[in-house]
Amino acid sequence: MKKSKIAIVGLGHYIYFDQFEGLREELIHKSEQFRAYLDPTVCDIIDIGYIDCAEAAFDAVKALKKEDADLLFVLLSTYVPSAVAAPFARYLDIPQVLVAIQPLEHLDYSHTTTYMQLCNDDVCAMPEIAGVYERLGKPIPPCIVASSSQSEKIKKQVSEWVAAATAMAGFKYEIFGYLGHTYEGMYDMHTDPTAFTAAFGSHVKMLEMCELARLSDAVTNEEVKEQIEEIKSTFEICDPSIDPLTDYVKNEDLEYSARQSVALKKLVSGNKLTALAYYYKSEPNTPYEQLAANLIIGNTLLTSSGIPLAGEADLKTAAAMLIMKNIGGGGSFAESHPFDVCDKVVLIGHDGPHNIKIAEGKPRLRKLKKYHGKSGSGIGVEFSLKAGPITLLSINVDRGGKFRMIAAEGTSIAGDIPQTGNTNTRVSFGCDVCEFLARWSEAGPTHHLSLGVGHHMNTLKKFAKISGIELVEVT
Repeated sequence: MKKSKIAIVGLGHYIYFDQFEGLREELIHKSEQFRAYLDPTVCDIIDIGYIDCAEAAFDAVKALKKEDADLLFVLLSTYVPSAVAAPFARYLDIPQVLVAIQPLEHLDYSHTTTYMQLCNDDVCAMPEIAGVYERLGKPIPPCIVASSSQSEKIKKQVSEWVAAATAMAGFKYEIFGYLGHTYEGMYDMHTDPTAFTAAFGSHVKMLEMCELARLSDAVTNEEVKEQIEEIKSTFEICDPSIDPLTDYVKNEDLEYSARQSVALKKLVSGNKLTALAYYYKSEPNTPYEQLAANLIIGNTLLTSSGIPLAGEADLKTAAAMLIMKNIGGGGSFAESHPFDVCDKVVLIGHDGPHNIKIAEGKPRLRKLKKYHGKSGSGIGVEFSLKAGPITLLSINVDRGGKFRMIAAEGTSIAGDIPQTGNTNTRVSFGCDVCEFLARWSEAGPTHHLSLGVGHHMNTLKKFAKISGIELVEVT
């Protein structure tokens, strides 16, 4: 996963340091302790040091602009005049978080000195500084306020901010592929590539089926053999089920899907794609028809490796899948299927693409004689998500043309699913399932969504602040 660049800077007030011997060193040490809350395996840490006057702040800003950071934690170590923080607001166009971590839970009031108060005055300037961000025309930064004894609370908040920054960094300077066209009649799928770049920062590259066909023709027999071995070790190959659309998976079926899987990998790597949205209907009985219909295994393996693929050319859900992946949820392509009033669940799944990294048990392959609503035939992937907490994330466009996220948290419930060669997860929302589905629909999502494991609403709220994309929470 692509790391984010997280910057930290400690702020103080130089006038105090001639008045109180040792205070500067103690406050610097306090700021340095914040680094322990950042995981270097997840993010690159840029420590700007300790700044105690406006002049030094200007120099720090110049240095930080060269680092191209994704997020800045501004650490208030004592009372800090807002002039020391203002340059970071005025000159840096990156998300920022104000942090006030007071060393003591409470002062020993009968023995408190001015020195001790200054050591615990982290929050004193926070209102002043927040107000100056507003006066400078910048977003008021979110704030973390805690005592050092509340380490788990601090760790959780910092981790969520880093995850949100990492999710946004996942779009930075990246390329989304767009292959084919949207499914005919799905008005919610259409996406303006320029608006996508404006919102997420990624370039949308238009791809052609003839490139994929050329790559498919060039796949060697040895590559097909190796891909079949990976498929057999990854999936359980199933016989037909009660559904008359299912059939036996024959050797030639595996060979053809394996060839397209190799070609799809080469299309992604050759175009340096971070994600891909694709769909192609084709004329009946043409080479492109079967090629497009046999990408499910390949797109599942790619999605599971960290490169989201979205079917029906749903670029917005490809973005939702990338967000969900980068915040630790995995992210599988899905939509609402029939609900169960008796068990109070709704089936959520799709015919592909999928993320088997978050599957319950070994995923299954079933041959499908036809895909409902689509042309061609091929192999489908069938599984449920792991039992436990899950998050739904959909991205749509509002009436003003702006992107908007719609999200909800629920629970994946173990149990039977239809054996139709599609993924299906039994999801409960702890309420009347019909009422929830009505509220979800009223929030205006697309019919597709990214389904991930874990509860991530707090992180998504932070991503909304970082990205400037509205988030609607459905409960």
